[in-house]
Amino acid sequence: MDFTIQTEGNYDLVNLTSKIEEEIVKSKIEKGVAIIFAKHTTIGLTLMEWEDGTKQDLVETFEKIAPQKGNWHHEKWNDGNGAAHVKSALFPPSLSIPVKNGKLDLGVWQNIVLIDFDVKPRKREVVIRIIPTK
Repeated sequence: MDFTIQTEGNYDLVNLTSKIEEEIVKSKIEKGVAIIFAKHTTIGLTLMEWEDGTKQDLVETFEKIAPQKGNWHHEKWNDGNGAAHVKSALFPPSLSIPVKNGKLDLGVWQNIVLIDFDVKPRKREVVIRIIPTK
């Protein structure tokens, strides 16, 4: 299952958990692995608690690691997103989550979150594959 979402850029965080859970229910797979993959070089996927303070802490940490206004060599397209590429390399564009009893086997506070590191709004493609296991 593939879908497209519109992001706002500049650390837009999008909780994908319920969308992925819907796809697992549709698949009728009781046990397996859900693979989530985003087809872009300026976003990342992660598991995190979906809470305002945690989101703010994450954004502030990204700015310490790779500040938007840094001296980045990636300016081939003059789009100002060199920092976004560095952050995306640290937060890969894919996750694998176990499926148990037809549901994501996540911890109590874990949510699947897409983080847009780019500097402007974009349409983002996300791929979900649910692979059954014995």
